[in-house]
Amino acid sequence: MPSPPLDRRLWLLYTIILVDIIAGAAIGPVMPEFVRGLPEPQLWLLLGMGIFLGVQLFSAPLLGRLSDGYGRRPIFIVSAVGTLLANVLLLPVRAGLYFVNRASDGATNGMYSTVRSAITDISPPERLFKNLGLEGAIISLGFVLGPMASGVLLTTLQVPPTQQAAYVIRLAVVLAALNIGLSLLLRETHLQRNGVRGSELLAELGRSVNPLTLWSRLQEKDARNPGIRRIVLTQVALTLSTGYYVYFVLYMSLGELHMDARTISYFFMFFGALSIVLNYGFYTYLADRINQRRAIVLLALLGTPVLAGYGLSGSSREAFVVLVVFDCLTLSLIQGLLEGLLARRTTEVDRGEIFGLNQAFQGLASFASTLVCGLLSILDLRLPWAWFTLCLALVAVLAWNRTPEVPPTAAEA
Repeated sequence: MPSPPLDRRLWLLYTIILVDIIAGAAIGPVMPEFVRGLPEPQLWLLLGMGIFLGVQLFSAPLLGRLSDGYGRRPIFIVSAVGTLLANVLLLPVRAGLYFVNRASDGATNGMYSTVRSAITDISPPERLFKNLGLEGAIISLGFVLGPMASGVLLTTLQVPPTQQAAYVIRLAVVLAALNIGLSLLLRETHLQRNGVRGSELLAELGRSVNPLTLWSRLQEKDARNPGIRRIVLTQVALTLSTGYYVYFVLYMSLGELHMDARTISYFFMFFGALSIVLNYGFYTYLADRINQRRAIVLLALLGTPVLAGYGLSGSSREAFVVLVVFDCLTLSLIQGLLEGLLARRTTEVDRGEIFGLNQAFQGLASFASTLVCGLLSILDLRLPWAWFTLCLALVAVLAWNRTPEVPPTAAEA
């Protein structure tokens, strides 16, 4: 039978994701300016990123629960407004406001559980892996266009170094305002809504800030649908390893490579462009035709020496670029596979909640990885790469064991 036509809302969702990532990635190369005058700047920069990611521990399950109760569209609108306000806070380039921004922006960044829920809502089973994989490609595209936009802005206007951060932040504010308009245009994807009472929200918030309660809820979901817990734990291990995405800026600016904001922008342009091409090809033509679990094991094993290589590359920018190529061919492909496996185990009733729990555990893992990375970087800027390498090896171990098969849906049968 012919495949159903592609839902137009999917393209609007991709556009919202793209603009949000561009706004966040654009300010990445100038983030070191906010902490450059502080003692041990690498520790403060990582602490800020840890706050940004750690806040999602409670925001992601809360936003996921709200999206199940009231729909996905209101969450997109609130998150877009929150991102705009958070970026405005950065306009005075001061360390104190940087930490306030990290906390406020992290709270609304929990919307990515809603993003994946919305994509799953409107994706037929045969397109689920492809659509979630394309989300990964869109995120990669944002990481290209963000630094590229910053580089073009600073180069075209010939902005002096002392004013570069302020110019880039203004660009991010404009992009955040654009996303508010795009979110208002989105038609709802989740129709089975039942509302959420205030007492339920308070209870949800209380459960979300307690990791033990989060674990208990994950156990309950796994008891109903075996396999969810192992997938989430594998994503936690992957998140611990991909903490190097945050560490890249610090390592390239303060380490032996000594890259400035413009050079870092060009680096991410190359990294993102290559990742887009490979993710698009992989998820369009291969991801739903292979054994996803075995692919995760293989990609993690092949990616482990790549992370170790980053720490051993020294001052050689050429070696760093070669490693990026192998990075894009291996571990950068894993995230979409895990998201697809998890999406297959969700239902209309609790999709937002499950994706929210997953993002909360990822936020907790990111916070923990950032703290470990910060402490190791004080001793030696190369040591965090050993941590990332061990965590990626753990991904292969967790994915090695089989998870129970998902029974076919009526559409698939």
